[in-house]
Amino acid sequence: MPKFKTLKDHVYDYIAEQIMEGRLRPSEKISEAAICEELSISRTPVREALIQLAGEEILENVPRKGFIIRHVDLKEARELYEVIGQLDGLAAYNACAGLTEQDFKDMDFYIESMDLAIRSENFAMYYRQQLEFHQVYISKCSNQTLISEIERLRNKFIKKSYTTDPKGEIIRILLATNAEHREIYTLLKDRKKEQVADYIAHTHWSPERSRFDLMGDEA
Repeated sequence: MPKFKTLKDHVYDYIAEQIMEGRLRPSEKISEAAICEELSISRTPVREALIQLAGEEILENVPRKGFIIRHVDLKEARELYEVIGQLDGLAAYNACAGLTEQDFKDMDFYIESMDLAIRSENFAMYYRQQLEFHQVYISKCSNQTLISEIERLRNKFIKKSYTTDPKGEIIRILLATNAEHREIYTLLKDRKKEQVADYIAHTHWSPERSRFDLMGDEA
């Protein structure tokens, strides 16, 4: 059963999206007033969401400065990759048997959309589409605790800003990553749950690739 979202939840999702798309940077202060104005809500749910994000170590509450985006170093990023890979693989394993033809059509659409976004250098669109791709099977894993934990850990460090690295390298990496999405799709469609879980955990979320998700964080 889908979780009912409170105002605090909506603020949480909004801030997480800003972080993931690189609009909020490590060590940058969060403006509570700006969020209230942007979302047309009172300060209370904003404060509640910020406290939750700080409790999850996504933000840091600095005395006399307020809430800032917490910096994640390479060691922690590698550790997160390892954990998320196992959880994401488990979600795929659990969802595999119950995926429908519509689910596969949706995943195929997202893969094609990602390819187009990469080639047109619309990296923000690529990132949104890849989240939707993974969410197709994650949402079907029948384990709300698992779904929530994947989202929490993913929000913790994935801060996308592709402007400080040569675009040629970014395009190459993203095209290779999207080829992995196609392999995940194929394994799921063939109902190979053990193989897809292993592939997601050890290839798609290989800790060796965690450096890419920190691109631009030091800028």
